[in-house]
Amino acid sequence: MNKRQRIKKNDEFQLVFKKGKSVANRQFVVYTYRKEAQTEFRIGLSVSKKIGNAVTRNRIKRYLRQSFLEVKEELRQDMDYVIIARHQAASLDFHETKKSLQHVLRIARVVKK
Repeated sequence: MNKRQRIKKNDEFQLVFKKGKSVANRQFVVYTYRKEAQTEFRIGLSVSKKIGNAVTRNRIKRYLRQSFLEVKEELRQDMDYVIIARHQAASLDFHETKKSLQHVLRIARVVKK
């Protein structure tokens, strides 16, 4: 993911939380916020310290970033996405993470058909 595709600032996170819509499954909560003038999607990741140590949290974030890269052609490009990992995400391997993320994105109706 390049810098243009990341949400880093707290103000940007708060905008997505306040004005966006959220959907969830057992492993992830995804907030989506539509931005008209945006040409490519941006993602922000949030993994709490309650989920595990730094190694576990960084592994979850790596899996999420790679999953987004693999499904980016199917996603709406004019959106901001914030993904919050839940406790059960710590026990998933990469393929389960990708499958779970695709499931919650289908629920959010941001996947092109």
